[in-house]
Amino acid sequence: MAHPLMVDPHSPVLATLREVCMALPGSAEKTSHGHPAFFTQKVFAYVGASVKVDGAFVQHPDSVVVKPPPDEVRALLEQPRCFRPAYLGAAGWVGVDLDVGSDWVEVAELVEESYRATAPRALVAELDARPG
Repeated sequence: MAHPLMVDPHSPVLATLREVCMALPGSAEKTSHGHPAFFTQKVFAYVGASVKVDGAFVQHPDSVVVKPPPDEVRALLEQPRCFRPAYLGAAGWVGVDLDVGSDWVEVAELVEESYRATAPRALVAELDARPG
């Protein structure tokens, strides 16, 4: 049985994240465990996540989950908008709560770092070859 979609498909946060993620070379979108996921050969960003609080899962539907460099994880988790997502947090993934007023330049940088950590070298080289 498929998981139900855990985020609003019409969310402006999802629409903006989709633009950011799909601008990266070779990226595609799929649904994984009820969440939009962006990937090349491996997932580099999930939309929405949950955190277990007092035995129950609390949803963060307007969030992005990324895999930052290990030296950035602690600094990100010190920010109130960031959290260690259930299941993925133990592997170094971090959730970032978003809204339409979020700093999308910073979000794009976090997504790009995650992409660089998961994408094949040829796609990263293609990204590096882009002007600007």
